[in-house]
Amino acid sequence: MGADRAFDYDASKFLVVSLDLPLIGSVIEASPERPYLCVAVEIDVAALGELMLDRPEAPAPRPGTPPAIGVSTIEPGLLDAVARLLRLLDSPADARVLAPLAEREILYRLLTGEQAEMMRHIAGADTRLSRISRAIAWLKDHYAGPCSVEALAAEAGMSASTFHEHFKATTAMSPLQYRTQLRLQEARRLMVADSLDAASAGFRVGYDSPSQFSRDYRRTFGAPPARDVARLRDSGLLAMAA
Repeated sequence: MGADRAFDYDASKFLVVSLDLPLIGSVIEASPERPYLCVAVEIDVAALGELMLDRPEAPAPRPGTPPAIGVSTIEPGLLDAVARLLRLLDSPADARVLAPLAEREILYRLLTGEQAEMMRHIAGADTRLSRISRAIAWLKDHYAGPCSVEALAAEAGMSASTFHEHFKATTAMSPLQYRTQLRLQEARRLMVADSLDAASAGFRVGYDSPSQFSRDYRRTFGAPPARDVARLRDSGLLAMAA
């Protein structure tokens, strides 16, 4: 999360993401004999809220905004619930009845585990996390155009200073750094998937200066645009970049 922060996420861990973040992932262990497999479960906020109501002894979210991403070692109860959900893929008739129960147990395990604080913030209808999420949704639709912290703060219903503080605490980036990440990742996709040259891709995502685009791109991806795209093509990582 952010250009200078990395998470080690292996088979013994689970990852929770509460906001739509411009993340970059890399699979470092995979082969035809032992392919990389991953299970993703979308959080049902309504169901999570019901579980919160069923647990009146659970504390309310603490003041402040937690980070928007967390990695923890998976516990046996959570692993068992996920395994039962996966086994239902072979029994569609049973899945219609039992899958919602397994998904509810997964939410319960998350709500009572190490990432409970983040889960409580996700369940809250008017937490700072939900307000920042609204601003991020707006930013994803308008990243190629001009924007200001003041406009994003208004979208979130916060003062500019409060918004900037909690946005950075949550995403580990300032709002403008987040916008830069969105621009660069889309430009990378355009160069890989649509074969755009660097200057055209930069202009498409909102850069006025090709040199500034190249500097930001190299700082983020570790190589100039043309060299990075060539590396992706040579290494067979096009699907990841696209």
